[in-house]
Amino acid sequence: MVVAQAPTDRWSEVAFSGGRSGSGPATWGQQAIWDVVRNLGTDAARYNVSGGMPLPAPVPVDRVEAAVRDLVLLHESLRTRLRTGDDGRVEQVVHTAGGIPVVTRPAEPDTVTAAAYALRDELLAVPFDAERQWPLRVGIVHAGGGVRYVVFFLSHTASDGWGLRNLLADFAALLRGPLPARDLLQPLEEAAFQTSERGRRRDAAARRSWLDKLGRGPASLFPARAGRPPAATFPNAVLNSPALGLALDRAAATLSVSPAAVVLAAAAASAARLTGVGEAVFQVVVNNRFLPGMAGGVTTIAQEGLFHLTQTGGGDFPDLVRRTFGAALSAQRHAYYDKLALDRAVAALEHPADHSCFVNDQRGLMPALNFAAPAPAPLREALARTRLTWPVEHEPRRGVSFALDAQDAPGALELAMTADSALMPRADMETFLYTIEDLVVRAAG
Repeated sequence: MVVAQAPTDRWSEVAFSGGRSGSGPATWGQQAIWDVVRNLGTDAARYNVSGGMPLPAPVPVDRVEAAVRDLVLLHESLRTRLRTGDDGRVEQVVHTAGGIPVVTRPAEPDTVTAAAYALRDELLAVPFDAERQWPLRVGIVHAGGGVRYVVFFLSHTASDGWGLRNLLADFAALLRGPLPARDLLQPLEEAAFQTSERGRRRDAAARRSWLDKLGRGPASLFPARAGRPPAATFPNAVLNSPALGLALDRAAATLSVSPAAVVLAAAAASAARLTGVGEAVFQVVVNNRFLPGMAGGVTTIAQEGLFHLTQTGGGDFPDLVRRTFGAALSAQRHAYYDKLALDRAVAALEHPADHSCFVNDQRGLMPALNFAAPAPAPLREALARTRLTWPVEHEPRRGVSFALDAQDAPGALELAMTADSALMPRADMETFLYTIEDLVVRAAG
C-alpha cells in the first residue's frame, strides 16, 4: 500500500483476534462491486467509502483502538477478504485474526479539522486489494493530549454508504462502552439467504421487472449522437450549490415526497430537455436493508434498481415529481438480485433499452467530516454562490453514458457527474447540472 503522507505520520496496526472464521459464496453486493472495481487499477479508489467524526474532547488512543477492535469483531465484513473460485464467481473468506492499518497524524487543537480533511483526501485516493488486504483503514488526528478526529476508509466490497453510517454510529457508541447484544445478518448468512428458495424467487422477480422495463424503454437516450465511439476520457463536473442544499428539503416538503424523488425527477426533466427523449431510464442506487438483522449491518447491500418514467419533457414539474416517486418505488422493490444472472439475461435481449445512465443520491450517507449545513439565506442570494468546477478526467467507463451523484458538501449540496463527452460534451454537462438546480430551486418557491 503506497500512501502519500506527512513526515510526522505514524503507522501502526490494531490487532484483532476472535470471532468466527468461515467461507462461502460472495453476496450479490460483494460480487457486483468486485466486478466493477477489479479491473480499474488506481481508478478503483473512486469507489472507496469514507466517513469520520470529530471527538468533542481528547480521547485516549488505547480507547479509540479498543473501539476499532470491537467494531471489527462485531461486523464480519471488516475482516473479510475475497477470492475468485474456479467458476469465476467470488467467494468471501472471514478471518479470526489480523491487524487493521492505522495512521496517526499530530495536529494543533486549532488545526484538527484541516488535518482530518487532508488525511481523508490522501487515504481516500488509495485503492484496496480485496484479495490481499483488510477492507478497512483508520486515520486518527491527535491533538491536545488525545484523539480529536477519527476517519474510516473502507473498500466498497465491505460496505456501502448506509453501512458506513452504521459503522460511525457503532463506533461512537463503543467509545462510551460495550454495545448491547443484537442480531446482525452477517454476509455469510446473507449469501445463504440468496441461495435459498425464497432468495431465488426474489432474484427471479427482479429480473422479470428489469427485462420488462428494458423491453419498453427507448433504444437510445442520446439519439442525436448514437453510435459514436466513447471519448478517450470522461470529464468530471461538480456543481457546488448552497441554494440547492437549501431548496431540496423545502421542495420535497411542498410536494409531499422524498428529497431523493425531487433529485431524480429533476435529472429526468433536465435530460429530456437536453436530448429531446421524453423517457428516462436510469439505474438508481437503492438501499436493500429489508431482511431481519440487515438494518444495522456494515455490509455492501445497495444495488441498482431500474427506474423507467415516460413523459419527462415539458409539462408540470410538480406532477413529474409525484410520478417519479411512484416509479422510484417500483425500482426499489426490484433492486435486490444476482447481477451475474441479470447481466446474462440482458445480454440475451435483442434490443434492450438504453440503461447506461446512473443516479446515486449519497446525501447523508457519507458524513465524512462533519460538513456544516447551508447557512439560511434567500435562494436568490444563495444562487449567486453556485460554482461549477472540473476536478479531474476519468478513464472511460464501459456501459456508462453518465453517472450523477448528489452528495453533501460544506455548506452546500453538490451534484457531481462523470460523462462520456462523445454523448454529453462539457457544455451539455454544464446545462444538465444547472437545469437540475433551477428546477429544484423553482419548486421550492
